[in-house]
Amino acid sequence: MAASIKKEVGSDVDLVEGSRGEFTVWVGEKQVAGKGPTGFPSEPDVVSAVRRALGASGFTLIELLIVVAIIGVIAAIAVPGLLRARMSGNEASAIGSLRAINSGESIYASSCGLNGYAQSLEDLAQAPPGSTQGFISPDLATTGIVKSGYIVNLAADTGAVTITLKANTCNGAAADAVSGYYAEAHPATVGSTGQRSFATDTRATLYFLNTGGVIPKGMAGASPLQ
Repeated sequence: MAASIKKEVGSDVDLVEGSRGEFTVWVGEKQVAGKGPTGFPSEPDVVSAVRRALGASGFTLIELLIVVAIIGVIAAIAVPGLLRARMSGNEASAIGSLRAINSGESIYASSCGLNGYAQSLEDLAQAPPGSTQGFISPDLATTGIVKSGYIVNLAADTGAVTITLKANTCNGAAADAVSGYYAEAHPATVGSTGQRSFATDTRATLYFLNTGGVIPKGMAGASPLQ
């Protein structure tokens, strides 16, 4: 009987037999079946008793494997969605950074660069005398800075010429103010921190590239962001 019960419930079962044919059934240190008022239990009764004992003591291996499998399926469904949500948030941050650069360059040209644009994020973040506030937020104060998974850069555009010497800018810029600028933001890790890359220039139009590569000056291969 012990062998058949073990096969039925998938657990170690001890069957202790007495000299007169009586027996008791044990699961671990717990007696789960034996002679009762109506005589010795049948095999189905013993199986039921063993299962009740096992249910009280915890999960079976099969049940644990089922739970692990379910968790794996849920994770396989949820993780890609979470990754896409994170990339979308990072892309929105990159777009916001380039818009902030456009706004800062516009204010810089009209109030500090004598119609010339800053060539670097450092110059754009440099506050003029008597002020503690630059033309862009401190989290974008360094060219090549990584913000929300995107690398952000600012430079003079192709063909840009000097408009105002650096000594004549209101904030003592490190480089001359020029006639045009170019800014770009690309993912630090394509497919992980972001998928699309973005860029803008003096026209203040934003462009994107689905491959995530750096958009060149002049926006070749990129499309306007709607």
